[in-house]
Amino acid sequence: MDLDLARIAQASALIDPVFVRTPQFVDEQLCAALGRRVLVKIETLNPIRSFKGRGMDLLAREFAPGTRLVCSSMGNFGQAVGYAAARHGLSAEVFVPAGLSPVKLTRMTSLGVRVHEVGDGHAADAARDHAAADDDSVLVVDGLHPRIAEGAGTLGVELLTAGTIDTVVLPVGDGALITGVARWIKEHSPHTRVVGVCATGAASMVDSWRAGRVVPSEAADTIAEGVAVRSPIPESVDRMRSLVDDMVVVDDADLLAAMRTAVETLGVLPEPAGAAGLAAIATHDLPGDVLATAVTGANTPAALAADVLAAPGRSTGRHRAGEQGR
Repeated sequence: MDLDLARIAQASALIDPVFVRTPQFVDEQLCAALGRRVLVKIETLNPIRSFKGRGMDLLAREFAPGTRLVCSSMGNFGQAVGYAAARHGLSAEVFVPAGLSPVKLTRMTSLGVRVHEVGDGHAADAARDHAAADDDSVLVVDGLHPRIAEGAGTLGVELLTAGTIDTVVLPVGDGALITGVARWIKEHSPHTRVVGVCATGAASMVDSWRAGRVVPSEAADTIAEGVAVRSPIPESVDRMRSLVDDMVVVDDADLLAAMRTAVETLGVLPEPAGAAGLAAIATHDLPGDVLATAVTGANTPAALAADVLAAPGRSTGRHRAGEQGR
């Protein structure tokens, strides 16, 4: 296994403090709403509103000052790259699909990221070509680099400080979060099950995990940009096969309902992918007396936020993710 337990342990002391030791607690209203005992961790109270800073801050330390980081992203990872680049004397260029959520575009540019919008679902290819053409650039792929998963694994270190957890439920985009967390948990709490969550309209990670090989999909049709993966990374699929106990899917209505539940009980409005763990707990009969999940992102477009707050469980259908969600 290329994810190193010692590096995960060390990462907790290295990563920018704004991303680690995040709030985790049992909220009685949330437990009542879900009908389960749930430990919830809030990963949205930081400069990029998501957990992505954990892994990217760890990886950025390996590059020489002046290096240009290039990636493709659906927004949250791009913010993490921009934040880490600014902090470590690097620069960042991020390739995104045309029509990406304005809130994510604005937040990336505010962090100093040079953003390139690419049509027809080719952002990842454009990033790869751009990095290859410049000797001073490094292509950064979320879900591929072990350091990103190891940094994300610090979330698992923190979860286990709460005591016994029977099942951990986490959203799955490119797989860095769930593999990093599972690597730590399987070593230090082997009885704990780790369950991944994908959107019904973007189930390529579930299909790949079940098949033991990459099973791409033609499209990703979901409001959850953060898990809208069409072609999984082989290395991430391999890690998941050895570390993840089960995978489930939730549909967009489930995600919208979970977002509303989070607002009403936690006072937090997640983006759809950030609420995937809550949605899975609400809709699947997952094993164990104590479950844990994380609200992983809160970069919610204003129009979708208005939909959620005005009409629980319904959406206008205007919010769709078009390509791989990182």
